Amino acid sequence: MSLDADYIVDRRRMRRKLTFWRVLAVLVAIAGLVAATSRFSSSGLGLSEATGTYIARMGIRGIIRNDQERTEALDRLAKSQAKAVIVHIDSPGGTAAGAEQLYDSLRAVAGAKPLVVVVDGLAASGGYIAALSADHVVARSAGLVGSIGVLFQYPNFTDLLKTVGVKVEEVKSSPLKAAPNGFEPTSPEARAALESIVKDSYAWFRGLVKDRRQLDDAGIERVADGRVFTGRQALALKLVDELGGEEAAIAWLAKEKNIDPKWPVRDWRLKPRFTDLDFIHLGTAAVLDAVGLRSVAQRIADSGAVQAIEKLNLDGLLALWHPSVPD
Repeated sequence: MSLDADYIVDRRRMRRKLTFWRVLAVLVAIAGLVAATSRFSSSGLGLSEATGTYIARMGIRGIIRNDQERTEALDRLAKSQAKAVIVHIDSPGGTAAGAEQLYDSLRAVAGAKPLVVVVDGLAASGGYIAALSADHVVARSAGLVGSIGVLFQYPNFTDLLKTVGVKVEEVKSSPLKAAPNGFEPTSPEARAALESIVKDSYAWFRGLVKDRRQLDDAGIERVADGRVFTGRQALALKLVDELGGEEAAIAWLAKEKNIDPKWPVRDWRLKPRFTDLDFIHLGTAAVLDAVGLRSVAQRIADSGAVQAIEKLNLDGLLALWHPSVPD
């Protein structure tokens, strides 16, 4: 009996120690995340400074939104000592307004120094709007380019509310105020109003492509139906200028802009800025890892759940290509 009691006491003591160290690890992880968040937020969004004669390299990745700090950072790039700029794009797009803002910022950079875009994997919708800022667009042959169009999406819970017996009542100043709201069938007037917004933005996007890529009426008709094209198809359709990667971009700069191909290419990184979703994502993974659930933490890191939530969180008119997720 004495041995059993001692064994139980030892087990409890070891369990308390293990719990203590796990809790301490969680607290350390949280403290580290708080410190990192503070450091990133205090530094803001900018471009790392560089000196001397060089070619600047920067990337546009993921969802594109409005970002005034990014605009200011690109303004600093335009005034930097860089002799040319290579922009790598891998983006499905984002909000129409955010893509327009990014396009304008990149055009300002292109007005100050040669700028060439390299489509690494995807330049769709708003991502392609950004690519149009360059006077020369290089794409991987198996990359995807295009998705020329805009959309306005909203959920409609009318049938669900009927099923659960919930009715949403409202008082508003006019029939089209806050329409559609998702709680009642969309009226013909509300749908017509949305269609006019979509058509207006689509006409702007279409005109931008036609102007920047110097397409005739038949050419723009072939590409402006919303589909994406491989790099090879895009080259034939004049949506891009050349197939290849950064080497092709540097060769073009050397031939057309008298840029010495031996100049170093230096990364000008947009300094990371934590969002609430990033903090929740990293915090959850760190806590799970600290308490011994490393496999769960890894699945969260690999699942792309945060990116999916970010897409759902986009507001307003979208210039975004997002294929359906397989079952």
